[in-house]
Amino acid sequence: MKKKAFFILLMFALIFVISPKVKAQCAMCTINAEQGVKNGNTQAAGLNTGVIYLLVIPYLLATVVGIIWYKKYRKKNIHLNMKSDSINMN
Repeated sequence: MKKKAFFILLMFALIFVISPKVKAQCAMCTINAEQGVKNGNTQAAGLNTGVIYLLVIPYLLATVVGIIWYKKYRKKNIHLNMKSDSINMN
């Protein structure tokens, strides 16, 4: 078990050490959007819509999975409680 935990930690450490340096595009997108609005271009609205779309989808998926999991877990507990109540009455 210790070897497995050590191996996992080693892999995470290597991922962070070996990962390539990347430059974020956020500043460039912001500047382009601001310049586009000043020039009467409507691409900034599309950019904002795209960012919101990309932001919302993972939260919606997590919420749906959570609701489904909760309902199944609740049904399982209700079913187990009914069984234990019927056993206790006998």
